[in-house]
Amino acid sequence: MTAETHLQGKEISAAQFFEIWHHYDSDGNGYMDGKELQNFIQELQQARKKAGLDLTPEMKAFVDQYGKTTDGKIGIVELAQVLPTEENFLLFFRCQQLKSSEDFMQTWRKYDSDHSGFIDSEELKSFLKDLLQKANKQIEDSKLTEYTEIMLRMFDANNDGKLELTELARLLPVQENFLIKFQGVKMCAKEFNKAFEMYDQDGNGYIDENELDALLKDLCEKNKKELDINNLATYKKSIMALSDGGKLYRAELALILCAEEN
Repeated sequence: MTAETHLQGKEISAAQFFEIWHHYDSDGNGYMDGKELQNFIQELQQARKKAGLDLTPEMKAFVDQYGKTTDGKIGIVELAQVLPTEENFLLFFRCQQLKSSEDFMQTWRKYDSDHSGFIDSEELKSFLKDLLQKANKQIEDSKLTEYTEIMLRMFDANNDGKLELTELARLLPVQENFLIKFQGVKMCAKEFNKAFEMYDQDGNGYIDENELDALLKDLCEKNKKELDINNLATYKKSIMALSDGGKLYRAELALILCAEEN
């Protein structure tokens, strides 16, 4: 079955949702925009018409919002609001636990319990279990394992069997995912280490809120196309959520600003 065929159905499984997302996010950057989004909207309308089904109210509102704009952008969360399903799986995207990037950062710190810089399958499984419990849903362990595997398939962009901060951040609505902005300003390891030492002015091995403020102001000034200095307070608050009692160590800041080197 094709992704377009899935759009004809009244209910979509977790696996079918993954297939739809993978099909339309053709460049794998974690969101649909431009032609990807317009193709999805066109094929959604065609598929529902072919199946003799009207657009649901959610679908109609979605089409009205994004159908006539070329600069729209949606993530997995937004797609989950549109496609109907009876599966608990999509509750992850509708759950109100992750309301903002700050909430997300705090959640990351909790589940990256070994401070490895990524969440492995067991940590992810715990994350999903707790998320379902908050939604008052109980599922069998075998189903939880299935959902964990699907989440890895959906979010693990580099196929290393674990999720990095920017990969799991796809749980956030696009407008809340400030990490998308920082993708374009990441530094190589050498540049990052030099910057860390420069802004760690007292040389105590961590960056405090004032030092981070100075670093972010300079980044915004140098990268005006990607970063908006008017959002400086939000950037700072979200990044400091990774800190240890106000101490932002090199490893945590590297999650935001240091690019992986192949």
